[in-house]
Amino acid sequence: MTIWSALPKKLDRPAYRSLADWISAAIKRGDLAGGEKLPPHRDLSYKLAISVQTVSRAYDLLIRRGLVKGEVGRGTYVNARPAETSPPYLPHFIGDQLIDFSNLKPVTGRLHMDCMRRALSGLSSDISESALLSFRPATTLRPYLPAAVSWLEQCGLSCSSDQIIMTNGSSSAMAIALMTAVDGGEVIATDAVCHYPLSRLSQYMNFNLAGLQVDEEGILPGALDELCRQKPVKTLFLLPNGLGPMALTMGLQRREQLVARARKYDLLIIENDAWGPLQPRRLPPIAALAPERTFYFTSFTKCLLPGLRHGYLVAPEVFASAASNRHLVMDWIATPFMAELAARWIEDGTADELLSWQKTALKRRNTLAQELLAGMSFNNSPNGLHIWLPLPDGWGEDSFIEAARQKGIVVAPGSAFSLPGAAAAPGVRICLGNMAEEQFIFGMQQLAVLCHSKPEGDVFAL
Repeated sequence: MTIWSALPKKLDRPAYRSLADWISAAIKRGDLAGGEKLPPHRDLSYKLAISVQTVSRAYDLLIRRGLVKGEVGRGTYVNARPAETSPPYLPHFIGDQLIDFSNLKPVTGRLHMDCMRRALSGLSSDISESALLSFRPATTLRPYLPAAVSWLEQCGLSCSSDQIIMTNGSSSAMAIALMTAVDGGEVIATDAVCHYPLSRLSQYMNFNLAGLQVDEEGILPGALDELCRQKPVKTLFLLPNGLGPMALTMGLQRREQLVARARKYDLLIIENDAWGPLQPRRLPPIAALAPERTFYFTSFTKCLLPGLRHGYLVAPEVFASAASNRHLVMDWIATPFMAELAARWIEDGTADELLSWQKTALKRRNTLAQELLAGMSFNNSPNGLHIWLPLPDGWGEDSFIEAARQKGIVVAPGSAFSLPGAAAAPGVRICLGNMAEEQFIFGMQQLAVLCHSKPEGDVFAL
């Protein structure tokens, strides 16, 4: 029960909600495990110098949130963690009822539909028979490799076409890289506030994640040193260009420091660069600094068009064959129709046109965010698809998200990205591209008002 010694000496008002938020955060971090008993009402009221009724109201609120259960005559217990955790984004269609800042999507407009209609019209008349009828991955996809090499060079990476595996987007590429690089029981080191698909995939595949302390540039080299001295670390998972939930971008020196550690401890590296050449003034990818040990992947979904589910995984030469075999087992072949479309757009300039449009749109959204959230401290990157907002004093994640929802706004809770034991301050991820500009401006204005206000208790609460 040592967790209870960390309780704040003074709770914010209303005290019952502040206490419930603190316990909620402890449960989500894993500090309070499923089946663990909460302190009796009277004991906790004495420890905090609050009324028994306040503790009772806090426990009742936790029961309504589905986090704990009360058993007559036995006490109150933390519910076992569900087999499936809720994603940080809304997984269902919400129409016009809510402004959805939870879903990580690029900005889209008429240009995207026009480009796709033209492409589909052209494909209908001259698509190759191989793209539709062939069942042999190597021969079917070989014509698209020059375009892949060209796009990867635009991302800052030169490689042999033999190292490239075409995938159905970044999620597929990440799974293949993990299956190739990691064996059961080995540790994957990454940010303590973690890439959500990585934490879920590792849970399903029984990989062992270890979260490392970060600063404004990402993982601290000293934290990696300490972990490697303590555990059998095999792989380092990095998001160096602002893609992680906290929107952190690594400088060149930090990249070189982490590469040096990877070589010292003989670690493999998986580099997630799903946004591709979206960010301005791009530094060399980690894979360009350590090609012998880095699995690099990127895709078109975030930088060009959400529906273009196609990407590239570049494996180190000694792992290329193994990665190809795992791709065959999992997906067999990247969808040739998507590979054809991506290659055509790279070759005829449509990809550059859409990329330039997206850069301009996201630069504007980030500039607007700076203006609309003036006075607030938050993390972002120049053309990033989201910002990370540390919550102002007095706000817990649950209470902030609930208050935003009451204003018709959805944001992603920071706790959804935190690995167990991560000591992350409360925060939310706010995505910038999933709406029209007028909705974006109105939603940001409402969030700014919320940030400059104090949490309100229930009406008529005593």
